[in-house]
Amino acid sequence: MMETDLDALTVDDETPPAFALTTGRQRGYHRAAVDHFLESARAAFEDDRDGFGAEDVRSASFPLVKHGYVISDVDAALARVEDAFASRARERSVREMGVDAWVAGAREEAQRVLDHLSRPHKHRFARTGVLTFGYRIDEVDHVTDRISAFLREGDALTVEQVRGAAFRMQRGGYREEQVDALLDATVEVMLAVR
Repeated sequence: MMETDLDALTVDDETPPAFALTTGRQRGYHRAAVDHFLESARAAFEDDRDGFGAEDVRSASFPLVKHGYVISDVDAALARVEDAFASRARERSVREMGVDAWVAGAREEAQRVLDHLSRPHKHRFARTGVLTFGYRIDEVDHVTDRISAFLREGDALTVEQVRGAAFRMQRGGYREEQVDALLDATVEVMLAVR
């Protein structure tokens, strides 16, 4: 993820906003940060630059501010941008490695996810301390059961459902970064085989 000095970014009041703006007390994504990121992503895609791809889009985050962009609108646009980068990466990999090698790589990544999810419920991820909050264990286990069923039996599950997975917090819950990393790996596998 690229570092950006938010103080250096300004919103051009002459240009209409790219997305709907929040109203009242509702917070949204920092307009200039989103605009800058999307411009950088567009330039990287058009120039077919290495070093910027679907993972960068998936890990993008923006400060929340009053009168910012509506979060769901930006997230939907980011999903489309991520899909475009993933599709290009898939096409490039197939061209360079051949279909068989590419399929084998996607299977290996899917197997790594399944191996992790074969751990018993309540023990799939490291836990936070008893005084620290983490993701709610039962909710994460439910989502990871769905991922496992998708990878093993082909049960219905969409990339949007995995991307949109949200968990309440609990003391002693699962460590967020580990759960997020597995969800990211799952999205990569799903985009690879679309």
